[in-house]
Amino acid sequence: MYRDPNAVATMVFDWGSIKWHVSPDTVDGASSTLGEVVINPNKGHDRHEHPESDEILYVVDGEGRQTVGDSGEFAIKAGDAVWIPRGTLHSTYNTGWRPLRLVATYTPGGAEAALRGLPDFAELAPGEFPTWKQEG
Repeated sequence: MYRDPNAVATMVFDWGSIKWHVSPDTVDGASSTLGEVVINPNKGHDRHEHPESDEILYVVDGEGRQTVGDSGEFAIKAGDAVWIPRGTLHSTYNTGWRPLRLVATYTPGGAEAALRGLPDFAELAPGEFPTWKQEG
């Protein structure tokens, strides 16, 4: 099944945005979730966990810092992959000058639904795109 990115809603947060291309909520029969995450320069998300899902991150472009459990921070860059076991606290922060682009998967899918409850969450309809304002 093909999913046109322009036909998929965009989740927007103060740190960046996510397009969930495949999820159990939007694709009949899907048991996992796959999306593209964009973290803006000098931004990141708070440590959190997914109690019911493992997560895999694949770094498409950019560089950043990652935490997984108690391992401490480590550098990530394009080509790196990170496995986050279910129930493990983790965070990602962009340390570069350009957007940090990741592919994220949840197994089993559905963990993305919790993002809708975050205070900085907004959702743009398919075909609408975020507008970022310069700080300072």
